Formats: sequence, structure tokens, C-alpha cells
Amino acid sequence: MISLALIAHDGKKPEMVSFVMRHKDILEKCNIFATGTTGGFIEREGFKVNKLLSGPKGGDAQIAAMLAEGNIDCVIFFRDPLDKHPHEPDVQMLMRIADVHNIPLATNPKTAFYILRGIEATINDSFEN
Repeated sequence: MISLALIAHDGKKPEMVSFVMRHKDILEKCNIFATGTTGGFIEREGFKVNKLLSGPKGGDAQIAAMLAEGNIDCVIFFRDPLDKHPHEPDVQMLMRIADVHNIPLATNPKTAFYILRGIEATINDSFEN
């Protein structure tokens, strides 16, 4: 099963929930991890979510550690590039760890859509073999 991390800055949480609902058929086949607040929003839509700490309280760092340990296959992180975030060093560290470990990382809905298409193809291939 694909393990997917979902994160959204406060201004992007509604966009994340909308994205998750549009792609429910694929995401229900994934093991979802999320930072605390984002996970709560997603959970309220009926998804099973492994919630971690909120981003500013260390959730981004927890996900980065899971990436480094090979426990997350890809990350969808809807960032708000126009706002300041006190935990920006954690965000940058998470992105660096994703690059170091060759983990797909989407920071916007269009890129996330293409990552989900890849996940869907992987899931379908495993059912055919």
C-alpha cells in the first residue's frame, strides 16, 4: 500500500480538503499520514488518517523523519508561498529530505494530480500482476 503524507498551510487547508474529495477513489487506497490540523480536516471527510503533530509543533519534522526512514512514498504539501510561517526552517528541511531521498513532493494541486495519476497506475499494475 502506498503511504502518502498530506500537509497544508492554514490558507490552503480548504484547497486540500477539496483536492482530497475530488480524488477520494485513489486516496482511499493509500495509507494517509498528515500533520495534525490538516489531518483533522481530512478525517472529518471520512478518511482514515494517521495524524501527527501540527506543523508548527513538529509535524513537518515528523514527516521528514518518516521520509528519511523510508516510511512515506510521496508528499503532497500545499504551501502558501505568499505568507510567512514561523516553522519555515522545518518546511525547508522537509523539502530537502524529500530531495535527498528521491521522494515525490507536490506543492500545488496540479503537481499533486500528476503524482496521484502515478499512484493510480501503480495500484492498477499491482492488481493486474
